[in-house]
Amino acid sequence: MFTVPQIFSGKWARISAEWLHSALNWMVFLFLDFLDTLFCVLFRVLDEFMEGKASRCYCDNMGEDGEMSETLYGKERKNIFREMGFLGFLRKWENSEKIGGRVEEAKTTTRWSDCECESCVSWLNDGNDQKLHVVVMEPSKATDEELKEGGDTENVIFLHGFLSSSSIWTETVFPNLSEEVKKNHRLFALDLLGFGRSPKPRDCFYTLKDHLGMIEKSIINSFELKSFHLVAHSMGCILALALASKYSNSVKSITLVAPDG
Repeated sequence: MFTVPQIFSGKWARISAEWLHSALNWMVFLFLDFLDTLFCVLFRVLDEFMEGKASRCYCDNMGEDGEMSETLYGKERKNIFREMGFLGFLRKWENSEKIGGRVEEAKTTTRWSDCECESCVSWLNDGNDQKLHVVVMEPSKATDEELKEGGDTENVIFLHGFLSSSSIWTETVFPNLSEEVKKNHRLFALDLLGFGRSPKPRDCFYTLKDHLGMIEKSIINSFELKSFHLVAHSMGCILALALASKYSNSVKSITLVAPDG
């Protein structure tokens, strides 16, 4: 009976597995690329119809500082539908409207995808005046003078994760802290940019730089913090590490909860 040498059977099995993996990978990303292109068209049309002017899209502007996701919009992998020019008709349509003088200015109203709450409409205000929503728990026995001078009071900044808000700290952690901690620590729990009661600016890509800038403006600069501890969960861990890198002489400790989340 004719038998295939084991070395050849093992080699071809490995090659077949690699081809199968590559084919499945190609099909999955082809489907995701199609959805990406479809939603790009859908939301641009909705923005144009509802507000008179389409918002900026990731595919048009990858970020001035190159902070866009390298996985989705990097140079290593291209969206096949964009490469084939499927979105070209949108730019031609926009250009024809500009030439024909039919482009209207963006309406100064809430976005069609927003509700009417204060945080959702905050982008209507001057961005320079916007700050994050911050909940501050002052030390129970600290005086105003001690807070200003620092003294023995320790500052702790709490950063929440994705699909969360400051309430994860204020409702579950703060009430269960010991009296000793409450006496000597000033606690800051914030809603990150675009979350909870914090501003949700329209023309913003919510990059790492955007988040850090608002944290600095809303807490570190506003309260004139010279030193502080960081406690972060999930996505907030990335921001905590970035803050620690930038304020290496000010950060006294870092506590990361589920950093892989």
